This record gives sequence, structure tokens and C-alpha cells, in this order.
Amino acid sequence: MVDDGTYTAVLDRFEDDLAVLVLESDDETIGQLVVDAGALPADGQHQDALFTVVVRDDELAETTYHPDRTAHRQETAQSRFDRLAGRADRDE
Repeated sequence: MVDDGTYTAVLDRFEDDLAVLVLESDDETIGQLVVDAGALPADGQHQDALFTVVVRDDELAETTYHPDRTAHRQETAQSRFDRLAGRADRDE
């Protein structure tokens, strides 16, 4: 159960026709919400898509997809991975 409120959500995975959103608040994971995949905007129906969601009564009440924030988050993660991989190569 997730408290009512507004959260950052990341689309973690699909399970059949359901989407599993990982909910974050203040950069901490606070839970998951499983929703009908069709409830998400079509352009945001991909893994790691970033949304702002409003949860009411343990259900998705509102959702906003953020393509620019999604791209930035993916670039940041890739950059971090590349830096770490570079360090491992230099250590050899």
C-alpha cells in the first residue's frame, strides 16, 4: 500500500498487460505501484520512463510523462557506468 500523494515514478517493467512503477520520494524508493499499461501515456510506455504520478486510494489518479527528464536520467546513468568501467580498465 502506498500513501496518497505525488511521487516520481520510474517504469521498471511490464508483466503481461501491467506496468510496474517504482515510486520515489526525495530520491528514495518508497514502493511500487502496478497499473494497467494502457493507463500510461503511449510515448512513455518503455522501460525506465520517468513520470510524475498522483496516487489516491492506492490507485494511479494522474500521470505526467517527462521525456526530457527520462533522457537526462539515462545519460547520467550511462555516464556513471562509463566512468566506472574506465576505472576498472585502468586498474588492470
